[in-house]
Amino acid sequence: MRDVDATPIAWRELGEGETVLFLHGLGMTRTGWDAVMRPLATGYRCVAWDMPGYGASMPLEHFSLEAAADAAAGLIVELGGSAHVVGMSMGGMVALQLALRHPAVVRSLVLVDTSPAFGLDGTDPDEWQAARLAPLLAGAQIEDFAEPVLRGVMAPDPDPAAVALAVQSMLRVPIAGLMQTIAALPAHDVRIRLKELSVPTLVLVGELDEETPLAYAQTLADGIAGAELHVLPAAGHLTPFEAPLAVAALIGDHLQAKELN
Repeated sequence: MRDVDATPIAWRELGEGETVLFLHGLGMTRTGWDAVMRPLATGYRCVAWDMPGYGASMPLEHFSLEAAADAAAGLIVELGGSAHVVGMSMGGMVALQLALRHPAVVRSLVLVDTSPAFGLDGTDPDEWQAARLAPLLAGAQIEDFAEPVLRGVMAPDPDPAAVALAVQSMLRVPIAGLMQTIAALPAHDVRIRLKELSVPTLVLVGELDEETPLAYAQTLADGIAGAELHVLPAAGHLTPFEAPLAVAALIGDHLQAKELN
């Protein structure tokens, strides 16, 4: 792995070939994709960013998912002009915005454990934000809650090594960056625009994902023409940690199919 702590966007990369850009989720950073990138790096240039305000990347003056998508487009141009884009959870939301706002730079999409809109299960956005911001406003640090929060969104009895890797990734998140993204997330809703997406798309979801369950993934797959949907058995909301080799294999199959077409 090679870390590039550039300004304004920092990233980690491995391998050579067509660029695959990995966008992490809420409370994650570039290190969260390591176990997925390693097997794919035999044929691709795998790049995982630190989202603006996360890890070693500079914050945006006014954060939104749209602004994050614009930053991702700028990085793709810097990396060579186009990329396959893989986004997990919030990163999947950024990936959707990226493909809608900058279609020329996106060669294909992989949407992992994500949703076309916030609160499809009826979650109240104000209550959701308040519950997550309250401990941060009271002075809690990431290390105070990272492990229980991450365990809570994974499948029951997760691999301790997977939990440890997720915790290590979350510990790189600045409090200010986490608060910005929590504030921005409830605005996400691209359901009526899914029909505009024409790039080859793979949708992945953990069988036991309760944060962005199968119904959310099905909405994405039904709304994007030609999209394929795969369910990862016995995995929760953090499939890149819980089932990294399976995720990598499905992404690899998706990328190879696009090369042949």
